[in-house]
Amino acid sequence: MKSVGLNIFSDFMRTVFASMMVGLVWSGTAMLFVLFLARNANAGEVPLQKIERVGDAKEGRLVFKSKDGMLAAPILKTNVHMRITGMIARVKVEQHFKNPTKEWIEGVYVFPLPEESAVDHLDMKVGDRVIEGQIKEKEEAKKTYEAAKQEGKKATLLEQERTNIFTTNVANIGPQEEITVAIEYQETLRYDQGQFRIRFPMVVAPRYIPGTPVANDFVGTGFVPNTDQVPDAGRITPPVLHPSKGQINPVTIKVELDAGFPLAKLESPYHKTNMKQDGHRYAINLANGETPANRDFELVWKPEVGNAPQAAVFTETKNNKTYALVMVMPPSEASEAKAKPLPREVIFVIDTSGSMEGMSIEQARESLALALGRLTPQDRFNVIQFNSYTSKLYPNAVPVNTRTLQEAQEYARGLRATGGTEIAGALDAALTGSDNPSVIRQVVFMTDGSVGNEDELFAIIRKKLGDSRLFTIGIGSAPNSYFMTKAAEFGHGTFTYIGKVEEVNEKMSGLFRKLENPVLTNINVDLPGAIQGEMWPKQLPDLYTGEPVMLSAALNDIGSDAIITGSNGAAKWQTKLSLATNKTESGVSVLWARKKIGSLMDTAHNNPDEAKKAIIITALDHHLVSKYTSLVAVDVTPSRPGDAALKTSAVPTNLPEGWNHEAVFGQLPKTATTAELNMLIGLALLLAASGFWFRARRRTQSYAQ
Repeated sequence: MKSVGLNIFSDFMRTVFASMMVGLVWSGTAMLFVLFLARNANAGEVPLQKIERVGDAKEGRLVFKSKDGMLAAPILKTNVHMRITGMIARVKVEQHFKNPTKEWIEGVYVFPLPEESAVDHLDMKVGDRVIEGQIKEKEEAKKTYEAAKQEGKKATLLEQERTNIFTTNVANIGPQEEITVAIEYQETLRYDQGQFRIRFPMVVAPRYIPGTPVANDFVGTGFVPNTDQVPDAGRITPPVLHPSKGQINPVTIKVELDAGFPLAKLESPYHKTNMKQDGHRYAINLANGETPANRDFELVWKPEVGNAPQAAVFTETKNNKTYALVMVMPPSEASEAKAKPLPREVIFVIDTSGSMEGMSIEQARESLALALGRLTPQDRFNVIQFNSYTSKLYPNAVPVNTRTLQEAQEYARGLRATGGTEIAGALDAALTGSDNPSVIRQVVFMTDGSVGNEDELFAIIRKKLGDSRLFTIGIGSAPNSYFMTKAAEFGHGTFTYIGKVEEVNEKMSGLFRKLENPVLTNINVDLPGAIQGEMWPKQLPDLYTGEPVMLSAALNDIGSDAIITGSNGAAKWQTKLSLATNKTESGVSVLWARKKIGSLMDTAHNNPDEAKKAIIITALDHHLVSKYTSLVAVDVTPSRPGDAALKTSAVPTNLPEGWNHEAVFGQLPKTATTAELNMLIGLALLLAASGFWFRARRRTQSYAQ
């Protein structure tokens, strides 16, 4: 009986194999699609191999896969210098590209910057020469760079992919040669809960790319092909080095902080630092000199009691205009609840995709457990988790009681990370609820935000938000802060970043204070001296406990007072601020321009052509990199011989600290791409073709009989 079963099984397997082989003839396209995806599925990892060439046989190189085969990657090191005064930071980022080969190469480096950074300067240093970058419309800058590249001239192109992802291209780096690219940007500090913060992101985490690959569209050096939902996927997915190969891309960080008042606390929570104090001035450096670019750097400082700023005005006069940056802290009594708090419906959404494996899912579980413990009997709640799919603990929100809380706590402890990051379905489920004016509906969204389809997700929030408030919690060492910040902004909520488990209690407690206290709404600013329509943002967002009013304006007159009003439930709040008692600070104009560009981008879906035109004009006037403008620097002297070939080499990145490579990539990427699903689709097409062949064969045989 056993041998008969084996024979039947063998005959069956031979039949299946034969049908699949014949099916290949009918499904060549499907099979090529599968093979293409399989190749890209493993392209995320950068192997450490030798370049097979005479003279290099004994020398290991960091190489990566490309259409030209295995190519050596440029060696990169980065120096960061921050100068912080008051509410403003000026940051210089020097990227040192070294060509370790005997060939001429073009280096391509995809890297992050803060989502609110105003990038306005680029220098390229070649030997003793320094070439200053010029701002141009994106297509014109690209043409200028490509022409210089073909002519053998050294050139650098800086482009914005997202507001927090940029690409540096450096053409014609000679054998064993080094080129330094210096980028400068301006940004405002974040002030919340009585503390100042500045973050410097260091690595573009692998992005989940939904959609169907676009045939014959391989623009970029990323490991994921462009798709119909993320048409620039190849430009935001740099190759990733496996952690077992060691760490690359070292970074040094130097901070000069002029706080202006005595501090109760100054710390870098994720990196060890050395600090020297001279009065209210501080010099901060990394304790180990350098760190691998694998997690965000953050600096936090808190004024001593009685020294916290209540208002600040910084101005700059440029081109016959005065630009102002204004911060006003509402009095504590204006942001505290005076009436009995309304019952809430709280929806907790937890990312359980592959990129959350490790410390990130631990942080999410702890955060959820802590949040559940703060619910009151008058509240209702639900828990939603998502990876490749979305699932709810309960079909709808349920009352808070001993039984439901126990079930939710058990559910939280059982959360495991796997699969892709399908945020769209989770947002749709979380924002679907009845609008009830007697209930405050709050959605708490915990994720690393590692996705490439941000615009699609923002559209869902705008369409489905209703009366809900969306609060985002960035989890892990390198969250997509652009997505997290904008999602909270569009959702009339706030963004909280938790970088390690030890911060969960402190950060979640701060969030609870915001969730449990009414917001300051209907904020209005009367600036008599402001130029009409040139205050940004035009509509100030709602504020929660511990948050300041922040705005930027272009003024004709700074002699008038600003009057700021708001509502706290039935209570009214008003304050008057003199703009004449200001501090002059360079760079305020570019911060104003950056705010204007950001506001125009947020509403571009209403009138794309008009928004694009206004963004280009603003960016060119203020020498800013944007979605539609780039910085380009070209050396006048050709350096690459005309008969020497030029090869394009992507600079690989580290996997963010705490991430699990196999959970993200494995044999087939999970978070980084939808290749697994696409391969299954390709296989289904292959099997369908095989079935078609069998049916056709049977019909042919019946006709013959």
